[in-house]
Amino acid sequence: MQRICFVLRVKPEQLPEYERRHASVWPEMLRALAETGWRDYSLFSDGKGLVIGYLLTDDFDASSEAMAATDVNARWQRDMAPFFVDADNPTEQLTSIFHLETQLDSLSESEEPAPS
Repeated sequence: MQRICFVLRVKPEQLPEYERRHASVWPEMLRALAETGWRDYSLFSDGKGLVIGYLLTDDFDASSEAMAATDVNARWQRDMAPFFVDADNPTEQLTSIFHLETQLDSLSESEEPAPS
């Protein structure tokens, strides 16, 4: 399972409309995301134009390629492009540096703290 996190930069004056559109995403788009392997997909906004995206997937490259091949994604991306500061490159993928469950899973019993 891959955990993917990315940054989007939305024009601050466009953020209210961007958020409104995401409050009611097209049903066809929702189904396409689910069918192409995007799970637990969330977007978070700082209210000033910074948007963080997070999702789980088995294979991000394959899921992204499958999503890119859908007609609904082409229409959605075309409609969303004017909202971004850099419409030609709207996303920047982040690198994971800490994940609680991964570190907990790697602990041996001898390393676990004693209950207090």
